[in-house]
Amino acid sequence: MMEDTAGRIMVRAAMRAPYLERDEELRLALRWKKDNDQNALHSITVAHMRLVISMASKFRHYGLPLGDLVQEGHVGLLEAAARFEPEREVRFSTYATWWIRASMQDYILRNWSIVRGGTSLAQKALFFNLRRLRARLANGAAEPLSNRTLYREVSAALGVSEADVALMDSRLSAPDSSLNVPLADDGGATERMDFLVSDDPLPDEVVSDTIDIERRSMWLKAALAALNARELRIIEERRLSDEGATLEALGETLGISKERVRQIEARAMEKLKVALVKQNPEFLATAA
Repeated sequence: MMEDTAGRIMVRAAMRAPYLERDEELRLALRWKKDNDQNALHSITVAHMRLVISMASKFRHYGLPLGDLVQEGHVGLLEAAARFEPEREVRFSTYATWWIRASMQDYILRNWSIVRGGTSLAQKALFFNLRRLRARLANGAAEPLSNRTLYREVSAALGVSEADVALMDSRLSAPDSSLNVPLADDGGATERMDFLVSDDPLPDEVVSDTIDIERRSMWLKAALAALNARELRIIEERRLSDEGATLEALGETLGISKERVRQIEARAMEKLKVALVKQNPEFLATAA
């Protein structure tokens, strides 16, 4: 039975509600669909609340209040009533079962853990069937199953990866743990959260650095136009190359002394600075 008085009253009312014969159910469904008869809808839903309660009891082992499960199942029942097509000659209970179960399962996935679970059909199937499949496989095995064997069998049965099975198994095997729980009896000075601090830059810092790099690259490209061909080659090979050519190597290539290469490089660097400041006055502040 349910814990609160309202819940017990609802259960008793559901159990007293008469079953609907096929003809009566069809007549009420047509009144609801064609005439929007709220009394007909009420009669249909009341008659099927025992189905909701029965299904809710099957999900109690997830640790959620039965009353909440019944309320969610009632939402699914109303959704089924809104979508039911009497002309298809299918019993309402058969049609409503899927909607009731889906509504309860969605509620369980939202509230069973503070960590958001998978919402795909495969992930839902894994969440609600892993324990059942584990028990079935264990009962049919001649010796205890290893986790690897279990994950492989469940993966094949449900069409999910073995990694997903392992992750879900770990989630179902242990409760949620707060990141603010102290790790030792040190007055709460050390928490799990303390070990999750990342040394990586913050996203806004990454974006800011990327924008700065792109902006400086544009400035440099424009300033390089102020150099002649020999100055540009020396700067590219000395300053803009990963390897960085030596003065001697450039001198031999250009047929001049290494001292002359150094002088040309110094003059080119000065021209670059002048061009950068002239084209972008804010360069000095940024460079500083």
